Amino acid sequence: MAVRRAAVLGSPIGHSLSPVLHQAAYRALGLTEWSYQAIECDEAGLPGLLASLGPEWAGLSLTMPLKRAVLPLLDLADPLVAEVGGANTVILGDGGRLGYNTDVPGMTTALAEAGVTHADRALVLGAGATACAALAALRGMAAGQVTVAVRNAATAGSLLSAAGRIGISVRFVPFGNQQGGQSWPLLISTVPARAADLYAERIRAATLTTEAVLDVVYDPWPTRLAAAAQQAGATAVGGFELLLHQAARQVELMTGRAAPVAAMRAAGLAGLADRAAGPAPDF
Repeated sequence: MAVRRAAVLGSPIGHSLSPVLHQAAYRALGLTEWSYQAIECDEAGLPGLLASLGPEWAGLSLTMPLKRAVLPLLDLADPLVAEVGGANTVILGDGGRLGYNTDVPGMTTALAEAGVTHADRALVLGAGATACAALAALRGMAAGQVTVAVRNAATAGSLLSAAGRIGISVRFVPFGNQQGGQSWPLLISTVPARAADLYAERIRAATLTTEAVLDVVYDPWPTRLAAAAQQAGATAVGGFELLLHQAARQVELMTGRAAPVAAMRAAGLAGLADRAAGPAPDF
């Protein structure tokens, strides 16, 4: 059978667990001719890299900072891509470059598996591409209004535009400056590890309460935010589950086969355990 290639692009990309998940899927599906790698690529390098790909390439996964940068380079995009304003998946073939967003269904599935299917209000930390995906997921959970904590609302224009397209109401508040005594059915953190530590302290102090937390960080886990939520009796959903389910949808789009989620989860958890154990001593 013909060799088929796929990869995850981003910068930095060395930390990505995506190769572990996709390679596990190929093994479980018997796709021995398929390969998946991580490629360091920033916004400036993306057009040239896409132009260099040959017919053996099936698709690409995209992480920061490429989810928005890829949009003008697509030939066609799924409607969800236009709504969210970002694509994390590019399918390559006779139809050209087709863009998809699997972050939204990945987030919805991760939350649903934890029993979180409805939230009439939510607090989102951050305003990047993943936060835009969170808005689309929250629309499906019947969220009437979403509060978004940002360091500078003047730089959150992309999220505000996405909210308008998605049809969800948002209000901005200064990151970290919320008053005490607030309660949220759902808190979604899309910021890097440790950036949400202030909110973890507020949960511990009971000046902020929540029924569920989704933290998109998956390494290290649990984050301080997730640990504080668990200690307070709230449901904590980790970024690994989001990564797993968005990757499963990518596998289906690229291969046309049902994703072996159980095999992918086992491989991913083993990979995280290996990272946590660290390198063996060199005697």
